[in-house]
Formats: sequence, C-alpha cells, structure tokens
Amino acid sequence: MAALRGPGGCPWDREQTNESLVPKLLEEVYEVAEAVHASDYANLREELGDVMLLILMQAQIAMERGEFEIDQVLENLIAKLIRRHPHVFSGSEAHDVSAVVTLWDSAKRAEKKENDGHYLAGVAAALPALMRAQKIQKKAAHVNFDWSGEADVIAKIDEELRETREAIAEDHAGHIAEELGDLLFAVVNLARKRHFDAETLLQAATDKFVRRFNALEDELKATGKRLGEVELEELDAIWNAQKSTPPLLTTHARNVSS
Repeated sequence: MAALRGPGGCPWDREQTNESLVPKLLEEVYEVAEAVHASDYANLREELGDVMLLILMQAQIAMERGEFEIDQVLENLIAKLIRRHPHVFSGSEAHDVSAVVTLWDSAKRAEKKENDGHYLAGVAAALPALMRAQKIQKKAAHVNFDWSGEADVIAKIDEELRETREAIAEDHAGHIAEELGDLLFAVVNLARKRHFDAETLLQAATDKFVRRFNALEDELKATGKRLGEVELEELDAIWNAQKSTPPLLTTHARNVSS
C-alpha cells in the first residue's frame, strides 16, 4: 500500500483520501453481506480481501498525515477485545449469550462514562436507518427501557397507524412524515422483539417484490405486451398469481438478540 501511494505508484491510489474512500468501503461491506447470504464462500473470500484493502488504505492515509499507524489500530482492537471479554480474560463468568451481552454492554458503558458521552452516542448516525433504529432500541432495552411484551409493541403499531391515518386526513405533509417515521420505528421494534433483523427482513421483502415483478414482466413479454402498456387490472391479476410462489425468507434474518 505504501508503494501504491508513494512516488511512482498508482495515480488513482495516490489521489484518494479518507473521505473519498468511504462510499467504496460501504459498497464492499454490502458485497460481503451479499456473499454471506448467498453462502458463496469463494466470493466471500474475495470480498473480505477488498474490505481489508480499503481498511489498509485508510490506515496508510492516516499514517501519511501523522494521525496513527496500522499497528495502533490493531493494538486498540486487542485492548478492546480483552476489556470487553472479562469472562475470557479476567475471571468473570458468563454462561450464555445473554450474560455475554450484558458484560459487553457494561464494558461499553464504562468506556463511554470515561469519555463523558451519552449512552446512545456509540450508535453511528450514518448507519442505514433500519439498522440504526434497531441498534438504538437494543441499547435502550439493555438498560431496561423497553416494552414489557410483544403485545405492547403491537398496540403501539396500531396506535401509530391510527395517528398516521389521522395525519393523512388532515393532509399536513410534515405531520404525515413524522407519523410515518414513528410507524416504521414501531415496526422495527416488533422485528426486534421477534429476534429478526429488520434490515434483512426489508431486503428479503424487496427481493420478493423484484422476483415477482420480473415474473410479471416475463409473462407480459410472452404475450407480446410491455410494461407501461397494460392496465392495472391485468397487472394485478398476474401479480396475484405470482403470490402463490413460496417465500424465500432464510434464517439469516434471525440473527438478532432481544
């Protein structure tokens, strides 16, 4: 990486900055996720390498600016792993996943207290909205700020849906937008309570829509018709026929602790 960034190196690599590499890093992480969900391990191996490449480039640029070196990144990581795993390195006990999560969260709270930061500040604002909402809810639940049961969450969804209808009846754009946001947040809470990952659920629902829409388009083509030239009634009939296809939701969605 030093050679690529140095004199006589690659012009593209040399002009990169920490900021310019962020979109590419996010893209590569999503490609890792896609490879994992597809159980494509040959592709996963390659995509992990791409992520590592961008991490090394980020560290190299920071080193050139005199900020830190890659060794310091790894030293910080090692110290954090030891600090947050007292049940492995310091004699504390944790016999199940729930106890591990409690210890981990306790260590994180101690770190934030040292930095005098707010409890929820550790959740990055730049995360995708569904992922951020679920992480915020999980952190709040770890300090007992949570719905007592699933029925309470469903009641909250009903309440937010009713308020959304009322806002639509008022035809107030700002109020509608706020209530729709509250409704989405409440639905994420239900996914969390059910130990589903909201981001994965929406991705699966979108994939299902794309699959059915592609099938609809193929059926139209088979009869010599094209999208945009067919009335909604005929499209609905084809769409409803596609709904008989079995769902493809996998266990990848069930990877979230309550």
